[in-house]
Amino acid sequence: MTWTIEERSWDDPAGESLRRAQRAELDARYGSDDHEPGGAPEASEIDVFLVATRDGEPVGCGALRQLDDHSAEVKRMYVAPASRGSGVATAILRELEAAATRRGWTTMRLETGTEQPDAIRFYEREGYREIPLYGKYTGSPISKCYERTLS
Repeated sequence: MTWTIEERSWDDPAGESLRRAQRAELDARYGSDDHEPGGAPEASEIDVFLVATRDGEPVGCGALRQLDDHSAEVKRMYVAPASRGSGVATAILRELEAAATRRGWTTMRLETGTEQPDAIRFYEREGYREIPLYGKYTGSPISKCYERTLS
């Protein structure tokens, strides 16, 4: 499968469509829309937003939010079900890591949910290690946090 990954604005229609699909999937997994500790990110908080397309159709996305001078948080990693297992998630994550490195950020963090075993397996396979809950996620019974140091 071949795809293109581009940096786009947070309000890009393809990105919005992917984020809506992610939201619907998470609502179904958690049985409600109350599954985001600390609330959804806003455009002003997002430093990098990537959209992957295949034959012009959006298939995945991912974003970065700067946490401090040396670290960023992965937000809105999502791949449409028909494109899962194609390698596009890894490609998006590597592009996000490269964008972080270009900005001088050496640590990547993220939060995923306890009802997302596929995401947990993915991040662990990609070299992320579980860390204590941080920031807005501290005390959340449905959160798992991960970190990776970039070289």
